[in-house]
Amino acid sequence: MPTVMWIGPYRFFFYAGDRDEPMHIHVERDTALAKFWLIPVRLQHSIGFARSELVKIEQLVVEHRENMIEAWNDYFAN
Repeated sequence: MPTVMWIGPYRFFFYAGDRDEPMHIHVERDTALAKFWLIPVRLQHSIGFARSELVKIEQLVVEHRENMIEAWNDYFAN
């Protein structure tokens, strides 16, 4: 599970087996987990996050999307 970045309490990562899915990022904090598509940025699913927190997380994904896309391409390019 490559970690792309930490922002505050949030770990942004993807799974090594995610290659066959559209570009996305997983986000976790404690036991809460969410998945966001990156193009366009859109929540795919969430467990344990409040709606207000998901809005903040989505803003972080939008802010750092280019780095997340670059990390995805770097990891899966082969």
